[in-house]
Amino acid sequence: MRMPRSVRDADVAGKTVLVRADLNVPLENGSVADDTRIRASLPTLQLLLGRGAKEIHVCTHLGRPKTEEDRLKYAIAPVARRLHDLLPDERIQVLENTRFHPGETKNDEGFARELADSCDLYVDDAFGSAHRAHSSTEAVARLLPAYAGLLLEEELEHLGRLLGNVERPFVLVSGGAKVEDKLGVLRHLGGRADTVLIGGKMAEQLRLENPLDFDVELPTDVVAAAAFEPDAEAGVYAAEEIPDGWLGLDIGPATAAAFAEELAVARTIFWNGPMGVFEWPRFAEGTKAVAEAVAGNAQAFSVVGGADSVRALNELGLAGGISWVSTGGGASLELLEGKELPGVAVIPSS
Repeated sequence: MRMPRSVRDADVAGKTVLVRADLNVPLENGSVADDTRIRASLPTLQLLLGRGAKEIHVCTHLGRPKTEEDRLKYAIAPVARRLHDLLPDERIQVLENTRFHPGETKNDEGFARELADSCDLYVDDAFGSAHRAHSSTEAVARLLPAYAGLLLEEELEHLGRLLGNVERPFVLVSGGAKVEDKLGVLRHLGGRADTVLIGGKMAEQLRLENPLDFDVELPTDVVAAAAFEPDAEAGVYAAEEIPDGWLGLDIGPATAAAFAEELAVARTIFWNGPMGVFEWPRFAEGTKAVAEAVAGNAQAFSVVGGADSVRALNELGLAGGISWVSTGGGASLELLEGKELPGVAVIPSS
């Protein structure tokens, strides 16, 4: 995999640096509800400050604002406050939400010039947005000397390991609602894996029609419910014997044990997507079993991506047992599909 040049190699002393960070965090009651992504941006900012940057202009998108009401809902002020709480330094300026400008998602050069104005160089540390060719991720990198931030660099290094010569057995675990969302990764990465374990609603789709040219392991039993409700009547059934009209909302205990057994002997693991509706405790055991098995395998190089899988790990307190927890979401999937990411491609090689 081609690696872009690193911020470590940039001369930033006395210069003004534009940093594209991924500070797209959840807000509640006007405050940041989860500052994980803000904390992930700190190493690059600390490096720039420590090397004598004159000023740092931090830009990010926040949410998907479309209306005037959204301009209040997604104003950057709460994010800026939290960043300054974690890293108080008057040299850091947080710019307003880039999505407030209509040219951002159109990769408009005019808006890119506004962002670049008065800046000497550009650092992209927003891996989660690297798959988007936007003004703040692509166009601006053509106007200033561009470098990869530390987080972007780490994401490429860790995810790139899955595309190279991996230690085997290599086990891929995929879940979630839609096969089409993961089909690219399954085809590109799953074909390289020794074992592919499928849970979630995806398993039902693949049981009916498997568009893949390799075998996958589907649940043998499921926790099914009479309705899509947290307190609906539910029970464990063989995967082929779910009552008519009932919904499979989790993998069953036999499948969870079988998946855990495969993961226990793996030496490389990639997990993306829950095994069921893990937000509801009655249907969370399958996802919990997978999370515990992945985190409990200290011998494996493990990568976990996707908001739901990461959330499950955090809620269970297991993230520390994972080799790399990706912040990338869609960017991770596209990279692992073998696609070129515009926000990475635009940065010169190291």
